[in-house]
Amino acid sequence: MKTILQKLMLRNQYKTGEYRLRILWKYSRFLCISSLIALLVFDSEAMHSLLKQQEFSPYLEESNNKTRAKENNEKEEQEEIIFAVEEPYEDSSETKDEMEYLYSPYMISVDLESGEVLAEHNARDRIYPASLTKIMTAVLAIENTENMDEVITLSSDIFQNLYEENASVAGFELDETVRLQDLLYGILLPSGAECCLAFADRIAGSEETFVELMNRKAESLGMENTHFCNVTGLQNPDHYSTAKDISILLQHALKNGSFKEAFTCRSYTTTPSKQHPEGITFYSTMFEKLGDAEVIGGEILGGKTGYTTQAGLCLASLARLGEKEYILVTAKAEGDQQTEPFHILDAKNAYARIYMRMLIRSMVTDFSEKSMEKEL
Repeated sequence: MKTILQKLMLRNQYKTGEYRLRILWKYSRFLCISSLIALLVFDSEAMHSLLKQQEFSPYLEESNNKTRAKENNEKEEQEEIIFAVEEPYEDSSETKDEMEYLYSPYMISVDLESGEVLAEHNARDRIYPASLTKIMTAVLAIENTENMDEVITLSSDIFQNLYEENASVAGFELDETVRLQDLLYGILLPSGAECCLAFADRIAGSEETFVELMNRKAESLGMENTHFCNVTGLQNPDHYSTAKDISILLQHALKNGSFKEAFTCRSYTTTPSKQHPEGITFYSTMFEKLGDAEVIGGEILGGKTGYTTQAGLCLASLARLGEKEYILVTAKAEGDQQTEPFHILDAKNAYARIYMRMLIRSMVTDFSEKSMEKEL
């Protein structure tokens, strides 16, 4: 069984999923139902070997060291934040197996169309969302703006504390006249704090009032364990969310065409201004680290990264696998912006496993249906 699947996965060099599926169907007759069911619940040794062969998880060899590091970090996490889980949740065997290969101790994967949760781990525990906060800021910016071609001038109030707080910026300058659409892309691609504050000031008159809108929106969406204190995600003990709540927010956001277009954009050049005669070219912080967006069965379409020392490496992403779209939220992966992008490696690994699970289930169903037809 393992040899057959290895041969199949070497076919990944072909660009069309349709070809790979035809080959998989051809070989499915050689797989017994018991073996498929074993893989369906993710045989750890087999999947470990196959993913390693495909180099979608180059860090798998370090899994034993990572596990020990996770155990040491649990004590530190207890001191950093009080985690509150309103309803106890027990991970499925699939989730437990999947977590062995992830750096992120908090995760949730969701079928975007149906809303079905495919796997989750510590998804209802509080996390610091860092710049994943800006997903909410962007959502409210879009929903409260009628004309994205409108231009505004960036005042000194916007820049006053940004550099002291070491906030990430898109590159706009004081008194620069900027189109609102440029500010939106400045939020989602380079994670520009000045863009967030500009929208907050324009829509609500101040960051504090805009934050009230954010918390109201979170409540209306059913984000039960989320509280915002600022529009950027800068560290604050009272600024928290959960992986589950961020997934709820992202599902809502992706229903909006303007948001999805910006969220899945690799690069964007702003309208020329006096300060920037050729405009500013933004690059997605996720795609910069991601490189090749292809994963087994599809590709990662877009994402928003986040990082603070307390939050760790965070990522909310969207992928298309086969004919369906899925989202994944991970948080508090070890490392920083100078280390390996462990949150992005986690995404590649998790999406590959989602596709394999989906494919195997389809093969089991087809095998069962054909067996029943023969019996009849």
